[in-house]
Amino acid sequence: MKLTASLLLLFCCHASMAQQYDFTKPQDRSINTDNANASGIERFNIKAQTTYIYQYMPSKSFIRDSSKHGFDDGESANTISATLFAGLRLWKGAEVYVNPEVTSGAGLSSDMGIAAPSNGETFHISKPQLTLFLARAYFRQTFALRNKRARKLGYVNSTELASAPNQLAGYEPKDYLRFYIGKLSLRDLYDRNGVANNPRTQFLNWAFMNNTAWDMASDTRGYTYNFTTEVQLGKMNYKAGIAAMPTTANGAVLDADISQSFSALAEVSRQVTINKRAGIIRLTGFYNTANMGIYANANTLPIRHIILTRQNGTAKYGVGLNMQQELSNTISSFLRIGWNDGKTETWSFTEADQSLSLGIAANGKGWKRASDHMGIAFAINALSAEHKTYIERGGYGQNIGGSPQTYSPEMIGELYYSYKPLKKSLWLSGSYQLCVNPGYYSINGPLSFFSIRAHIEL
Repeated sequence: MKLTASLLLLFCCHASMAQQYDFTKPQDRSINTDNANASGIERFNIKAQTTYIYQYMPSKSFIRDSSKHGFDDGESANTISATLFAGLRLWKGAEVYVNPEVTSGAGLSSDMGIAAPSNGETFHISKPQLTLFLARAYFRQTFALRNKRARKLGYVNSTELASAPNQLAGYEPKDYLRFYIGKLSLRDLYDRNGVANNPRTQFLNWAFMNNTAWDMASDTRGYTYNFTTEVQLGKMNYKAGIAAMPTTANGAVLDADISQSFSALAEVSRQVTINKRAGIIRLTGFYNTANMGIYANANTLPIRHIILTRQNGTAKYGVGLNMQQELSNTISSFLRIGWNDGKTETWSFTEADQSLSLGIAANGKGWKRASDHMGIAFAINALSAEHKTYIERGGYGQNIGGSPQTYSPEMIGELYYSYKPLKKSLWLSGSYQLCVNPGYYSINGPLSFFSIRAHIEL
């Protein structure tokens, strides 16, 4: 801990000497922050969060993991995470962000027996004991586009940014070329959605974090090495990147040799207006290659275990449509549709080859609680023909299968309310989830999950 404190002190001292810049700052605007210079540009910032989640499953049924262990009624589990968000401005357009994180806990039934687990925070946790690790450490460089033309026309082509986790207060160009390199979560950049994306503040279930058919490249905690190029032009945004895959399915070690395995990603998005209400449409595609197993080959084996069919250079690809749309001053909606080819084993995310999720969220302004919010959402996950046959015949997946079963699509519903009791940045949430056919097994469930969440931002 003394070493950590010393590093933070050194970080802050160096930050105070960082060069400041302003792309095209209007002279009549300023940003109120203790770490900003006279132009309102934040030199560095340090933020933090902590989230505690308690869950209880009172189901009359039990679920089985791939080791055939049963789970009794009345099971409970909890998780806790704490993250430090440190940002530093280096030179013109350059920023670096570092996020050490501490986590502990486990999901209900250790997330076994269900394709989309009930607690999105377990994506960050690989050990039940308290563990400190480096979640993110990445560099970001931004180059302004079209600024000379904007000045000639008399416009100020910039957007004001508030101080936030992994965001320095200041101004950025509305049109830009940007590069990311380092360790982060692909969820930070791709398939983002303002209504359903963050289990620390929004829906808890994995089905509403991201497109569940996207076999997202990451280690067991959800992070990876990544290089992404982003271009913002008017209402259009384009991203393309390459990321490291884990050396084994859901493994903790990333393979930095992209000649052996990698994930290639591309996304195009457009801002839209419907009935004078803002929205965004995103289309994301991915191509993964690694030492993955093949379902069709596993289905011919007397012992159906996918790891016996693993081959170097095996590929998986897929696409996802992501939409969010304002419906009123207080209500917004989201929709995700996902698909992958379903021929190779699940490597990093969820056991799903097709997915659909949709829902709405409401801001508390409508009932004079502006800092509160609530949401309701539904999702359905399904498997490809080869994957379905493999699971029906007792094949082992990451967290489902292990015994012959009758297949049915997995369906999930969730309702949550987030309440801010104080002026400080503390939110208390309650959530109810219903899962029908958990793990694609029609005999299991339906299962109910009750959750209490406390989230603090500093």
